[in-house]
Amino acid sequence: MRLKDDFRFILEVGRLSPSSFGFEPWRFVVVQNPELRQKIKDTAWGAYGKLPDASHFVIFLARTRKDTQYDSEYLQDHFKNVKQLPEDFMEKYLGRIEEFQKEDFELLEGDRPLYDWAGKQTYIALSNMMTAAAEIGIDSCPIEGFNMEKMNNLLEEEGLLEDGSFGISVMCAFGYRAQEQPEKSRRSFEDVVKWV
Repeated sequence: MRLKDDFRFILEVGRLSPSSFGFEPWRFVVVQNPELRQKIKDTAWGAYGKLPDASHFVIFLARTRKDTQYDSEYLQDHFKNVKQLPEDFMEKYLGRIEEFQKEDFELLEGDRPLYDWAGKQTYIALSNMMTAAAEIGIDSCPIEGFNMEKMNNLLEEEGLLEDGSFGISVMCAFGYRAQEQPEKSRRSFEDVVKWV
């Protein structure tokens, strides 16, 4: 029971994570199905060593341009029904998002920029989930070792991309540690932090 409660806590931390403009442009797919785990292991070289021992394996999906462009149905629904923004404010807010996407970050040149931007948002949830897991004694390992096209094809075949609304961003293995981990090695504080 503890593992189930602990992992629910980790997922809730991800769900409550902040995102730019409050888009929540993600979905967390918890893969427990043994057949799908095997397919992922055979497709994603980075998952090969981690997936078999992970008690929980999460695929972080990012919403595509279809859902993240300023005038998308997803955003209209999200801001009206989830965020419950007043209609007059929502119109102004979406106008500001349009300006941000067109001019500030130039995200509307092709499909990839908005998808990549949404993918960056998934890393906020990923890092929060990994930190929360560490705080309760669960180890994690982020995984980018995969061919995006092959993984998206696999996930599409499994019906997980909702007809182009999502694409893979990153994956993460979670589990209680079986043995003590070595002390972390990192660059010095002075090298990483600069005060100006």
